[in-house]
Amino acid sequence: MNITLKRVVVTGLGAVTPLGNSVPAYWEGLINGVSGADVIKQFDVTKFKTKFACELKNFNPEDYFDRKEARKLDRFSQVALVAADEAVRAANLTAEGIDHDRVGVIWGSGIGGMITFIEEMKNYNGGDGTPRFNPFFIPKLILDIAAGHISMKYGFRGPNFCTVSACASSTNSIIDATTYIRLGKADAIICGGSEAVVTEAGIGGFNAMKALSERNDDPKTASRPFDLNRDGFVLGEGSGAIVLEEYEHAKRRGAHIIAEVAGGGLSADAYHLTAPHPEGLGAYNVMKNALADAGMRPEDIQYINVHGTSTPLGDISEITAIQRIFGEHAYNVNISSTKSMTGHLLGAAGAVEAIASILSTVHDIIPPTINHFTDDPSFDPRLNFTFHKAQKRIVNAALSNTFGFGGHNASVIFKKLVD
Repeated sequence: MNITLKRVVVTGLGAVTPLGNSVPAYWEGLINGVSGADVIKQFDVTKFKTKFACELKNFNPEDYFDRKEARKLDRFSQVALVAADEAVRAANLTAEGIDHDRVGVIWGSGIGGMITFIEEMKNYNGGDGTPRFNPFFIPKLILDIAAGHISMKYGFRGPNFCTVSACASSTNSIIDATTYIRLGKADAIICGGSEAVVTEAGIGGFNAMKALSERNDDPKTASRPFDLNRDGFVLGEGSGAIVLEEYEHAKRRGAHIIAEVAGGGLSADAYHLTAPHPEGLGAYNVMKNALADAGMRPEDIQYINVHGTSTPLGDISEITAIQRIFGEHAYNVNISSTKSMTGHLLGAAGAVEAIASILSTVHDIIPPTINHFTDDPSFDPRLNFTFHKAQKRIVNAALSNTFGFGGHNASVIFKKLVD
């Protein structure tokens, strides 16, 4: 049986990031090369190896929720709702005539309500052992609850679930949403992801793995993708939301179409718990799969927003894969890691970086990789890492990579809409 796949377009964006709490503020920070890193304010870091992160700035939940409502939401759900609201409003997705039974929410998170878990365990351990827990403890904690809250806020009754694949979680949500719409199972889906784990357990746990930068003397330059002296990633927090919609549905209702989803790919490293495949095999396969799904050649891509976490092994593995699949065209592509500015938002990284990729096709500007000081001889000097400053060029298509612990790989391609 032949199935005609429907086209999928982007009609709304929303962002809460260390660079700003809206899409315009986030984009302005990116193209101006702003670092979101600073000393952690959310808890006492005196005894921690890493004392900094990319926290949200000027984010007050009571600017968006009344006090009682805010207390029922973990921070990862708060930022999810704020980003989703910006995206839904931009897409005018609550307009009269939209069938709410055919609008869904697919949301990603790698860890979920860690803040809630820590607070409840502190209260429990500080007592006499009697189990006194907040009745909202479990509903605040579970990873799927952000998707539930978004659907309940707007009455969207279509497909609703959470994707969990570590740092690839929200890219998985985009690919799943695309698939549901392509197959005609939904008219529109709010997808994306959120994460809020700048906590004692988050910092302490990643420190124990030796995954985080410990450049406490200079936090703003600590995230150094592709730099010889990179020493680990910088933890970030926030949320990215994208409204995906079936093309004809969007046209009929006069929605503003921002870009088109060309395709997506998935793969597994099947290699190691936390380390990438040394030859970039999973990264190669996922980009190959994304290009095949999009019906595109490597030469059709102008920009790659790389996973680029600033870890010694990860950066090399990804670039090895890019050079293998793109060949000579690798020297004509702009590569950049926006994690040099936002830090690593874990399960939210894919959505936030997808927004950067989408906006590169809208504005024909490549966000930079900042904090480059010393060339690493492991990397071919002919590659364009878009160091230091944003670069203007026509971007017809952009590829966004995200890779997660456990060997989960997801890549998605966005392109300018061509009727």
